[in-house]
Amino acid sequence: MEQSKTVVKIVQVCKVAPSPTATATTTTDSPNILPLTFFDIPWLRFPPVQRLFFYEFPNQNTTNTTPFFHSDILPRLKDSLSLTLKHFLPLVGNLTWPQTSYKPIFVYDERSDAVSLTVAETDVDFYRLSGTNEFLEATEYHPLIPNLEVSHERAAALALQITLFRNCGFSIGMSMHHAALDGKSVQLFVKTWADMCRSRDCDDDDRSKPLYDRTVIKDPMGLDSIFAKQLRDLDNGPDNRSLMPWSFKQVPSGSVRGTFQLTRVNIEKLKQNLMTNNIEQLHLSTFSVTCAYIWVCLNKAEEIYLSSQISALGFTVDSRSHLVDPVPETYFGNCYVGKVVFADAKRLVGKEGLAVAVKVIGESISSFESIKGSVLNGAENLVSSFIESFSRSEYSEGIATTPSRPIVYYIAGSPGFEVYSSDFGWGRPRKTDVVSIDRARAVSLSETREGDGVEVELVLKTQQMEAFASFFAQGLE
Repeated sequence: MEQSKTVVKIVQVCKVAPSPTATATTTTDSPNILPLTFFDIPWLRFPPVQRLFFYEFPNQNTTNTTPFFHSDILPRLKDSLSLTLKHFLPLVGNLTWPQTSYKPIFVYDERSDAVSLTVAETDVDFYRLSGTNEFLEATEYHPLIPNLEVSHERAAALALQITLFRNCGFSIGMSMHHAALDGKSVQLFVKTWADMCRSRDCDDDDRSKPLYDRTVIKDPMGLDSIFAKQLRDLDNGPDNRSLMPWSFKQVPSGSVRGTFQLTRVNIEKLKQNLMTNNIEQLHLSTFSVTCAYIWVCLNKAEEIYLSSQISALGFTVDSRSHLVDPVPETYFGNCYVGKVVFADAKRLVGKEGLAVAVKVIGESISSFESIKGSVLNGAENLVSSFIESFSRSEYSEGIATTPSRPIVYYIAGSPGFEVYSSDFGWGRPRKTDVVSIDRARAVSLSETREGDGVEVELVLKTQQMEAFASFFAQGLE
């Protein structure tokens, strides 16, 4: 693997504890144990989710921003983080799997637990790393992301790193345990932190508070017990309670990270072309058309049809509003279900490829939107499906692979998370990305910084990325 060009100097590693000025607002009496639900358990052995935010200094008149960063910006970030954590107490704790519990739990103590925060500095080109006009080596972001402490017996929920780019800006890197929270919960935490930092306001009673009440998740089929047993039976089961994430191989040498954008005009043009050229009615949402277009371009760029008859695309569905008993939007934890759709690889790269892709994605979405609770159909196979899909990743190791199965591309993130609205007081992020997509065939989606479309991030070998860029541009002409 090529070495990262990014070199950072670690200045400080500290712990940030929840503010002791108030007790966290929860639906129970501030419990120090939070059990996992069947939505959380499938993510137990997955590697951490890593996200990175870049912020530019608003005033570039000074030639040395380091003193200002350490005397003003960093203390504000730390103080507001402490205030925020009092409402997100599980994030300061650790995931464990006691012998007395059939499933894992989060254990946390607001009097002694804290989040690990690394402070670093670098002279690397801030504007190149936070730009969108050139490909970056896939590993260049890695030094900006903190290590999440994980062992067989214990796993931290969150680790943070703030890196100063001298005289330019700073980045906030996050490593998160996926069993602790989903994308919507991540953004609830980040936006709360950003709001408190920007307003410098300790009186935050009007802000949305996370809901931890696990009773809102109904489990009549006993899925949490089923999933927990499937995980205990792995490796050296039948009582394997390891929390150690499955291993990924190193990112292949020559892999690069690319950023692409679909503007609202681009997306509407694609929709109009589909409506004009297809008799049957298609599910033409921004999500389905965006995912379909990316899927088609990936199949062309990597020539999947030459090695596989079937291509697959995986994405997650926020189940909060699709369950028989809907879950509040502020519910904190995981509430997403994975879906995988399949299509003939040769048809995807053909003249009607986009329509083929939109059709299968749209049918999957329509199937659970039409009937409450149907999003959980087949959910009892979720853990085994995760294991199978993970084993098919070209980057995975330690699990027996099945070469005959189709390669699956995955969609991560969502424009609906509004990640570019996370303003800590120094403006919107110049750039944000899910760093961990380089460990699998994943594509990160977000809104654009200007809010005029969808931003697409992916990692491919250089030659394949160049081909993807060409196909991506050609289809929008």
